[in-house]
Amino acid sequence: MLELKDISYSVSEADGKKDILSHIDLAFPDGTTTVITGHNGSGKSTLVKLIMGMEAPSGGSILLDGEDITSLSVTERARRGMTIAFQQPVRFKGITVKDLLDIAVGANCSVGTACNFLSAVGLCAKNYVSRPVDDTLSGGELKRIELAVALAKGGRIFLLDEPEAGIDLWSFDELIKVFASLRDKTVIIVSHQSRILETADRIVVLDSGSAPRVGSRDDILPTISTAAYPCGRE
Repeated sequence: MLELKDISYSVSEADGKKDILSHIDLAFPDGTTTVITGHNGSGKSTLVKLIMGMEAPSGGSILLDGEDITSLSVTERARRGMTIAFQQPVRFKGITVKDLLDIAVGANCSVGTACNFLSAVGLCAKNYVSRPVDDTLSGGELKRIELAVALAKGGRIFLLDEPEAGIDLWSFDELIKVFASLRDKTVIIVSHQSRILETADRIVVLDSGSAPRVGSRDDILPTISTAAYPCGRE
């Protein structure tokens, strides 16, 4: 199980420090899907970066199966089965989609296998497997490729930061199927989207300066106002 114990995170500003997260305690049971939502600026994406080791907390600790992983690097956490898909995926000059999938698998995967991963996220595989990962790809295409890479890499904990960003309606249906295929994994999703919230076993609502609200989908979802949490990016 993944646990956050008394996690805080602050940034320096001209007039002092600004607290982004304050004394957060959360647990993510194995084999559950948790959706993190809340106002823009409430620290949702920051929380995911802290879990993956991309940022260091100002205080507190992160435990995986009782092991303190707070000081471990991104690479070391990945070796323990943690995988992340970013809110804004990165482009790689000179690298094709197939190259990225090979890196994720850790071997030269077959074209057929690569196509299966791409098809799983709603892409016409034959049109993308040899495409360079550059500016010719739209944001939505790049997002789906990154999700395919996350699936190829595998692991036990998937961190997905606004996976629906830039994805059309048909592909969104495919995205929901991807979530269903990960039901035996620990999945942590940052999203405002109502259909993604409906896929959750548990929902965490972050509110700057307050303790997060945590509960089952059935308990939390009726209390969330779409007016209070409009779609948007942190």
